[in-house]
Amino acid sequence: MATPGPRDIPLLPGSPRRLSPQAGARGGQGPKHGQQYLRMPSPRAPGLQSSSSRDPGQPCGGESARSISVINNYLDANEPVPSEARLSRMHFHDNQRKVDYVLAYHYRKRGAHLAQGSLGHSLAVISNGEMGKEPHAGGPGDIELGPLDALEEERKEQREEFEHNLMEAGLELEKDSENKSQGSIFVRIHAPWQVLAREAEFLKIKVPTKKMYEIKAGGSIAKKLSVVLQKLSSPLQPRVPEHSNNKMKNLSYPFSREKMYLYNVQEKDTFFDNATRSRIVHEILKRTACTRANNTMGINSLIANNVYEAAYPLHDGEYDSPEDDMNDRKLLYQEWARYGVFYKFQPIDLIRKYFGEKIGLYFAWLGLYTSFLIPSSVIGVIVFLYGCATIEEDIPSREMCDQQNAFTMCPLCDKSCDYWNLSSACGTARASHLFDNPATVFFSIFMALWATMFLENWKRLQMRLGYFWDLTGIEEEEEHSRPEYETRVREKMLKESHKSAVQKLDTNTTECDDEDDEDKLTWKDRFPGYLMNFASILFMIALTFSIVFGVIVYRITTAAALSLNKATRSNVRVTVTATAVIINLVVILILDEIYGAVAKWLTKIEVPKTEQTFEERLILKAFLLKFVNAYSPIFYVAFFKGRFVGRPGSYVYVFDGYRMEECAPGGCLMELCIQLSIIMLGKQLIQNNIFEIGVPKLKKLFRKLKDETEAGETDSAHSKHPEQWDLDYSLEPYTGLTPEYMEMIIQFGFVTLFVASFPLAPVFALLNNVIEVRLDAKKFVTELRRPDAVRTKDIGIWFDILSGIGKFSVISNAFVIAITSDFIPRLVYQYSYSHNGTLHGFVNHTLSFFNVSQLKEGTQPENSQFDQEVQFCRFKDYREPPWAPNPYEFSKQYWFVLSARLAFVIIFQNLVMFLSVLVDWMIPDIPTDISDQIKKEKSLLVDFFLKEEHEKLKLMDEPVLRSPAGGDRSRSRAASSAPSGQSQPGSVMSSGSQHTNV
Repeated sequence: MATPGPRDIPLLPGSPRRLSPQAGARGGQGPKHGQQYLRMPSPRAPGLQSSSSRDPGQPCGGESARSISVINNYLDANEPVPSEARLSRMHFHDNQRKVDYVLAYHYRKRGAHLAQGSLGHSLAVISNGEMGKEPHAGGPGDIELGPLDALEEERKEQREEFEHNLMEAGLELEKDSENKSQGSIFVRIHAPWQVLAREAEFLKIKVPTKKMYEIKAGGSIAKKLSVVLQKLSSPLQPRVPEHSNNKMKNLSYPFSREKMYLYNVQEKDTFFDNATRSRIVHEILKRTACTRANNTMGINSLIANNVYEAAYPLHDGEYDSPEDDMNDRKLLYQEWARYGVFYKFQPIDLIRKYFGEKIGLYFAWLGLYTSFLIPSSVIGVIVFLYGCATIEEDIPSREMCDQQNAFTMCPLCDKSCDYWNLSSACGTARASHLFDNPATVFFSIFMALWATMFLENWKRLQMRLGYFWDLTGIEEEEEHSRPEYETRVREKMLKESHKSAVQKLDTNTTECDDEDDEDKLTWKDRFPGYLMNFASILFMIALTFSIVFGVIVYRITTAAALSLNKATRSNVRVTVTATAVIINLVVILILDEIYGAVAKWLTKIEVPKTEQTFEERLILKAFLLKFVNAYSPIFYVAFFKGRFVGRPGSYVYVFDGYRMEECAPGGCLMELCIQLSIIMLGKQLIQNNIFEIGVPKLKKLFRKLKDETEAGETDSAHSKHPEQWDLDYSLEPYTGLTPEYMEMIIQFGFVTLFVASFPLAPVFALLNNVIEVRLDAKKFVTELRRPDAVRTKDIGIWFDILSGIGKFSVISNAFVIAITSDFIPRLVYQYSYSHNGTLHGFVNHTLSFFNVSQLKEGTQPENSQFDQEVQFCRFKDYREPPWAPNPYEFSKQYWFVLSARLAFVIIFQNLVMFLSVLVDWMIPDIPTDISDQIKKEKSLLVDFFLKEEHEKLKLMDEPVLRSPAGGDRSRSRAASSAPSGQSQPGSVMSSGSQHTNV
């Protein structure tokens, strides 16, 4: 009869069961009836070295194999785990080892059935993947396994090999049992201290040392101002621990097992936070190979091949649990991810700690962008109010509204349209003044400088965060090849030489990263993909332009059809403009989703080698397509509409009888404003409310219904108290920050590119972003699986795109002011043609004469109801009158105004570019205080390092047996390079309370 060993503990009912090597050797012998034992690995994991040197193919019956074997956890429905036995749902079932990562897969058995009996008698999975019954098994309650299909069997073998390789790397696994006909299995992974220390040193992860120092303010005035601002903004600060002590900072140094005396390792389990632990495990998962899966490298390849379904780190508990225990996730939800705290600042340090630097930088950028929208919104509202206040003083609109002027205008269409008075367009002219006034020019200059200041301040904030987050001097991490790239390389090798391919596949898997030139994809291999990309992108751009042209045809035909009816003739322009903009909005939203999928497909065709390269190329393609899609209708109204109409008697026709559309009497700027506002607001509202809120909820509901239909064998006790990995598995997978960045970049374009036509764009962007910050926060905290923590120094290619949009906005606003608005014609008239230096007579100056007797046959108005006989009608253009020697040719005023417009574009562009460069030069990229802190921190770190080394050598040179207490201290200091890292009470440098003023 077996007796418990020194490291054996009794198993609770339903606890993880593990087949010990002694039990495997004894065969039928086992513990007492009703008593089982769990073999606990020793703290120093002595089996790691022996298991790593063992042949992977040998039977796993020895101690070296079983010391880190897969643990099988059965939750017997008849024997539920007591609540007091599960202290935390973040740990293994032994309540000691923390779950750092989870692998999930779905299995299906063919021909499996349950006999009458208990589920407690089950099959144990040994580390080599073989099936072996537990010692007490063999009763009528055993599971009879039918034959697995070939694909499922192959995936099962690949999983067993991969998990075995993970254990060879030092990780500890806990795995569910496959005791149902089908279901989801979770493989929990724990990284012991030895693995964490080894990988942290390999990845050069910076960790805080014992030394702390105080961050001093720059000067007395800056210090006083900082104190005042801190007191004023205290109600807006989130109540998180990271914001309580921002004057002290630990010196950081890359982790080294030989310099453990530098760090304050009080508890090994908490020295590395959860995000760092999961990052370390993820790095191991990415580089662990699986020879049975075509020599693939890493977990991403296995997920792509459906060997595993998902891989994710765990959230820190539930965010809405009623218990008093507080975790980072719940704290983020309460102080950040609720709409009720929209007025508070973001806890950026806590976001970075929980999600990693990449996501932290995104929310820091989004917060800075939103805060910068406040001054631009205020000035935009002032410009709009200025237009409202001066609308009665605008002379051109008053002249247009004056019915005594009686400007008889030429018909807007052939036959069905009659002559009309210019005073009927009074409302459009008055509304145009709200946005077409001198203040918009200065607002455009301000917004160009605003974009430059925003980018400069972001560079400064990025450097500041890099200093506080210890990102200065980090090296680019080595990236592993993507699964698709590996597959293409293997296909190439097999095509070139089957024998050589077999030899290379049989070599050591560690040579995958050191591929020869012949094992890489050359430009010849990628040329078909590049050609397909070029052709597809041209086709998509042509498709966008075709749709814009289709909307133009719709506007022309609809306007002609509505003009035939007397009841709808008065509202033709409003109806056509509103419906066309709505059609444009719907098309843009649909094509946005299509172009996103097309850009991803085109990037896959290119077969980029690394994930970073894949992401950058995907961003460029998606941005190009979505930029053309979102702005092409606006560019048409701003720069092309009304430019190719012709003149009365010689109009340009699209189709037979359908004339090209022309701008309203007040100009195209008002229509541009309507187009821009509806597309911008509709895009934000629909994407936020439907795509970002509704679609994830529908996906979650669909997944929940699917799980309920497949959960016929799930025990009720487990469903009432699900584990954390079950809860996280039901969440949406994290797919990257590209959609979030893309949405904000397109909005940034709306705010900057055409701000001259719509000064209220920053206001609506600000209102949207206040909601967007909390919406994204809630999505990350409550609806998505926890992303892998990624260290990065900047926002990457997005900054280049922002900079390009900022420079392009200068050109676009210059052309909007010069060509679309009447700002230049008014200036030319006021200073060159006006008799008294005012705008009196401006409207008459811009209207040309046409002799109605020269209208083409069949185009004259039928049954004209005009009050008086018409001899001459007016149209808006600078042309010679009918009685001139060259009738209807462009007049001298036309060429004068055109040259003035081009001169304005050149002057405006160069002036704003010069001011932008001046602002860029005046604002340093690195704040002065941060630059000084980085230099002094390096000096302080060297001093601290030398002092610790000196203390170490001094203690090692002292007589070991000088005194019992001194000997203990000497031995503790001499052994400080061991992985224990425990600081002794009597150690000189163990105190972390001393700090230095910098």
